[in-house]
Amino acid sequence: MELTSIGDPVSEAPVVPYEKLEEVFDDIRSHVLYDHELHGCLNCGICTATCPSAHYYDYSPREIVQLLWTENLEGVYDAMQEKIWSCAQCYTCAARCPFENSPGGLVMIMREVAIKHGMQSAKDVLRPFSRVLLKVISTGNQLAPNMITRDAFPDWGPNVAKVDAPLNILRKAIPVPTMHTMDTAWEVNLKTSVELYTIWEATGVLDQLETIDENLFDVVGDVMDEKREEYNEWLEEQQEE
Repeated sequence: MELTSIGDPVSEAPVVPYEKLEEVFDDIRSHVLYDHELHGCLNCGICTATCPSAHYYDYSPREIVQLLWTENLEGVYDAMQEKIWSCAQCYTCAARCPFENSPGGLVMIMREVAIKHGMQSAKDVLRPFSRVLLKVISTGNQLAPNMITRDAFPDWGPNVAKVDAPLNILRKAIPVPTMHTMDTAWEVNLKTSVELYTIWEATGVLDQLETIDENLFDVVGDVMDEKREEYNEWLEEQQEE
């Protein structure tokens, strides 16, 4: 009997057509970095034993590798609904794997595919970062040394004491002068802003954004239309002069 769909009998999640599972896995496997990140698996568990996220979440780098290596389509799709978002992308797993696999790199590929397919998990995870993305586009750099304060990072817990270090000295050690203060870090050249937007547009980043957050996509489009118009007006003024 031909398998047409897969569903969990004890879950209220909708049944996923088998063709959809194949499409998602094919997108993962066809990624340009896939063969570079996956070479085999001894199932030794070293990656999971050294994974920080595995100590706090229902997440295992070994499971990710095993699902992909055995081409477990249902398991891969299921992992993309929650587990792949627990990875901290520290790549400790890649440094420890005797097969030179990179579970963190594989997770990154799976995240990209989740965004491409507009999965709800991707929408839920990325929604809090919508203001950050808008700020990056409209004002340039989002984070500057002046912004690192006790009040701004209460979730650091005991580590917040490290902020008491001589920040003025530490900031001067940052190679890029414009990152020394928040005043200059939030300024972005108009031409650079337009060029960045054009790159995102040409490489399909904005298409992915529209899939995940249509409202933010519309706002970003409005912002960049204004910037492009402003830039074109500046170019015309330069030609007249």
